[in-house]
Formats: sequence, C-alpha cells, structure tokens
Amino acid sequence: MPTKKLSYRFDRLPVIYPYHIRARNHLAVGDLVYYGPCPEYYGIGEIINIVENYCIVDFRGTGELEIHKDAFDQRYIIPIHKLNLSHLLMEV
Repeated sequence: MPTKKLSYRFDRLPVIYPYHIRARNHLAVGDLVYYGPCPEYYGIGEIINIVENYCIVDFRGTGELEIHKDAFDQRYIIPIHKLNLSHLLMEV
C-alpha cells in the first residue's frame, strides 16, 4: 500500500494527549481541529455537530487514514485557532 502524500505539515503540530491541561478547550461548530494524540492519522477537520461531550468532525480524508467523519470526546481534538498553529501548517 503506497504512502499517501499529505497536503499539510502535520508533523509540526504539537502532540497533545487527552489528560493534558491543553486538551481542555471550548469548542464550537465550525472550528478547525485536529486529533491531538496523533495529528497525521486524521488530518485537519471541521466540527459539524456537538452532542454533550462529543464532537462530530468532518476530516474530508486529509490524513493518512483518509477518514471523512468521526465522533470524538472533546478532550481528543485540539482547535487550530486556539494555539495559533495555522502558520505551521503552510510553511514548507
């Protein structure tokens, strides 16, 4: 199976585990997020719905696993805007 060429520099995003203080975030529908424990697996996605402590995220197949939609506990996803990380993704 060939390795997928990723569009973004996911290796530059900080790994943040769910028990870390930085994993406590206020999330809203429309936020751009990534999967904190392993950013390159899922890629970057948009929150499309929030139900209690869970978020439905549309990743549009941007990561290595090419997953489109998944549900996560809020502690597992990290918003891009909060950490001001958008500049890390576009530098080549």
